[in-house]
Amino acid sequence: MPLILTEEQTMLKEAADGFLNENAPLAHLRKLRDSRDADGVSRDLWRAFGEMGLAGVIIPEAHGGAGLGAVEAGVVAESLGRTLTPSPFMGSAVLSARVLVDGGSEAQQAAWLPKIAAGEAIVSLAVDEGAKHAPGKITTTAERSGNGFRLNGSKAMVLDGHVADAVIVAALTEGGLTLFLVDPKTAGMEVERTIMVDAHNAARITLNDVQVDADAVIGTVDGGETLLEGALNLGRACAAASLTGAGDQAFQLTMEYLKTRKQFGRAIGEFQALQHRAAHLFSEIEIARAATLGALQKLDAGDDDAAPLAVAVAKAKAGRVAELAVQEAVQMHGGVGMTDEYDVGLFMKRVRVLNELLGDVGFHQDAVAKSQGF
Repeated sequence: MPLILTEEQTMLKEAADGFLNENAPLAHLRKLRDSRDADGVSRDLWRAFGEMGLAGVIIPEAHGGAGLGAVEAGVVAESLGRTLTPSPFMGSAVLSARVLVDGGSEAQQAAWLPKIAAGEAIVSLAVDEGAKHAPGKITTTAERSGNGFRLNGSKAMVLDGHVADAVIVAALTEGGLTLFLVDPKTAGMEVERTIMVDAHNAARITLNDVQVDADAVIGTVDGGETLLEGALNLGRACAAASLTGAGDQAFQLTMEYLKTRKQFGRAIGEFQALQHRAAHLFSEIEIARAATLGALQKLDAGDDDAAPLAVAVAKAKAGRVAELAVQEAVQMHGGVGMTDEYDVGLFMKRVRVLNELLGDVGFHQDAVAKSQGF
């Protein structure tokens, strides 16, 4: 399949870029940060996402969504990377929506998918428990209790968990991993907001004897691993798309600076050393974009054998390239690149967080090596 967007996907990209540039430019992030907004995210903007059809991009039309695929989700994620917009898109419209679409009961889907698609609800996925992404090392437990389960454990890096209307919790049951749809107001569930270095939001969640009914189970008991892995792979590919968007925008800002900043009576963009670095960075960004699009296309094709490897390659490559892009941006801006007045520093912080989200470069390089028998 050609590694280019279709006409319809290109139209979606233009619509997402236009909407975010108008309604959520970098000034939106700065306003939420500097005003110390209690939520750190705009519910009005999330509802506008719903009205634009962006919040329900992968949700079936029967539940009010657009019924599109992974590539389209990646298109929106890349646009969010360009504007650094704090949004529940990744946690709700990608990770949680994927879990509910693939494994939710009719009642769960009817209750939550239309609300997510409309931008009326925020649902978070709680997986990781430590400083690093490690879905294979979950220790949160769910023991049978009465007609349901009792949850105990803790979660970290729960995207927008502090404003979530529902949380999908991954926990160990007697025979494997199970996913539970939990009301954050349930007794014994404590949620603490964590403002990340990039002014985006996550939460730490502690579960102390949290009692849920059997109908809180998503999918089947002990059968949550496949559901979770499907959602995580989509999330990783979308994170790679956001990394590519952030890296590309940092590159574009740097190109503008090179054309206007003068030294010794000449624009610094005329210096050959900087031209070589810019050319190298441009080619790396295009490679990362191709790798990411290839991974998204394999997810849409349902290629269960090749998709996980392609996703790992994309996340690792996009992470490396975005890191290079923001480092070069700051260096080419000189000393002012480290000041808050210039936007390139914001991109550096966002890339740092996105690199850690759903597995850093090392995590995915290790996955690639293991897949090849090393």
